[in-house]
Amino acid sequence: MTICRADYDYVRRIVRHDSAIELDDTKEYLVTARLTPLARREGATSLGELVDRLRRGAPGLRHDVVEALTTNETSFFRDVHPFDALREHILPGLCTARRPVRIWSAASSTGQEAYSVSMLVRSHFRDGPPVTILGTDLSREAVARASAGRYSQLEVNRGLPARMLVSWFDRDGLMWQVKDELRQMVTFRELNLARPWPSMPTVDVVLLRNVLIYFDVAARRGVLAQVTRVLRPGGVLLLGSAETTYELGPSFERVQLGRASFHRLRPHAATGSDEPRRNHEGSYR
Repeated sequence: MTICRADYDYVRRIVRHDSAIELDDTKEYLVTARLTPLARREGATSLGELVDRLRRGAPGLRHDVVEALTTNETSFFRDVHPFDALREHILPGLCTARRPVRIWSAASSTGQEAYSVSMLVRSHFRDGPPVTILGTDLSREAVARASAGRYSQLEVNRGLPARMLVSWFDRDGLMWQVKDELRQMVTFRELNLARPWPSMPTVDVVLLRNVLIYFDVAARRGVLAQVTRVLRPGGVLLLGSAETTYELGPSFERVQLGRASFHRLRPHAATGSDEPRRNHEGSYR
């Protein structure tokens, strides 16, 4: 199947409006590849027919199109170095405070990042204060998979050390099931980062890795502004290696630790308290 230029432009306007993801002029191949299986599932004979249905407001189709065009690339302990920073520097400092610690994996995809953090906590800080982890993602399907905590052999082979696999997963046929001890630490919810966020308590760490690169400058600025409202003073923001906080200027200070780095919210920039946010109705816990 192929997609004509007018249909491509319409689809990318929909995607940008609903998710802030920018699809430039070079991504027609990606849209074709992602929407062709959806068209076949919907019984459309062409992408043109699928987009016609989208224009007419076919129930649920807009959500399915946007979800098909979101990127859910992830793995356990992805890029390694941010997790080294968490284990060696960030979590030890938080655990000395002797108060509950909240961590947010803000683009959690199918859950590997959130469960990686939970494994670090249980392996190295078992005697520390209670730690809760929130994982959110735009994709309903990804959130459902993350909540189930079931992974294929190929998925656990990507970044998960053998000792962690043995310690924190149970074999279930051809799949691996995350143990309840970890699943009880983590809550997964749908959340669109490009929209006003739901009411939520302040957090100590936000992992917002490899997602801002898909947004334009205005959307990045909006997301980072909302981050300052949910982080505690001195809270930590972890980004992907190609992402920066230049849109917020001096609000964050960059901390370099060998090959790992993170961004700490300066106390004067924090607007948060321990009270839940009231952007609109809803809460994650």
